[in-house]
Amino acid sequence: MRPHPGEPLTLEHFRIGFALTLLAGLLSGTCMLPMKYARRWPWECVWLVFSIVSLIILPWALALKNVADLPAVYRSLPLMTFAPSLLFGAGWGIAQVLFGLCIARLGMALGYAVIVGLGALFGTLVPLLVKHRDVAASYRGLIVFCGVAVMIVGVALAAWAGRMREKTGTAARPARESGYSTALGLAVLCGILAPMLNYAFAFGDGIARQAVRMGNSPESAGYAVWPIALLGGFVPNVSYAAVRLSRNGTWKFFRGGWGADAWCGIAMGVLWMGAFAVYGVGSVYLGDLGTSVGWALFQIFMIMTANGSGLLTSEWRGAPPSAKYGMAASLLLLASATFLLASRS
Repeated sequence: MRPHPGEPLTLEHFRIGFALTLLAGLLSGTCMLPMKYARRWPWECVWLVFSIVSLIILPWALALKNVADLPAVYRSLPLMTFAPSLLFGAGWGIAQVLFGLCIARLGMALGYAVIVGLGALFGTLVPLLVKHRDVAASYRGLIVFCGVAVMIVGVALAAWAGRMREKTGTAARPARESGYSTALGLAVLCGILAPMLNYAFAFGDGIARQAVRMGNSPESAGYAVWPIALLGGFVPNVSYAAVRLSRNGTWKFFRGGWGADAWCGIAMGVLWMGAFAVYGVGSVYLGDLGTSVGWALFQIFMIMTANGSGLLTSEWRGAPPSAKYGMAASLLLLASATFLLASRS
């Protein structure tokens, strides 16, 4: 069982948290993979199904199942308690729209490297500096900063390797998509906004604390945050998909049966929400730095998995040796960052 707040973190708790974070990274690193297998539906059709499944159906289903008397928990809270999770969720929702576009334009390896790298940097340091300033100023904090620095170097090297691969023309891109510079700029903006979902969880802990006070375990209480945070993200995601469906006249694909492409969107939603649900529980087991160090570990495992997915889907076939060596070196650096971060969590 997870210790109550203020109790020391044991090795067993850390191992459970580490394993759950690893599983979350594996799920998240493959959540966009089903999109590659959508044959008939355009991007916006798949994204609409993905958004409904991952941002409405699954978070509410998980919260209602795991949090005792969820409506009573919400009714007992003032409206302002929901504001951080809702607003950060909306900011993340914008990043989520950009994320899907960037993956389509840059490929899984490069897209994940840039977006997740920046997201890992801000998502790790902001909760640490705001909520744990005493830790940030200690030797423990110094090791965390070193781990983050190594992680960012590894991500930058992965981005360079992905760029070298992209220059060879091995990365498949739709002809109508804009150039590399525009896509990379979108990826940078996405990376800045992406960790807002972690902020929604880290700074929306008033909801979770109230759920604990009403008899829920710390692990279960985290599920109460997700419906609020993801409701904020639902609006920009669905709005953008609806605009594209109307502009491109692609609502027609929903008529006459959905077919296998619908399952691609559903699979994406299950993988994505499963990843964040597992991460939420893992961060509790990782202790007071769970939403900081745990977020960094989550991103590292996600990048590693995404690059493995890129290899399996032939994104690196025909890439020059320098690109392959660069990606291998980046994975080694990310593994080293994992060791540093894990040693001080």
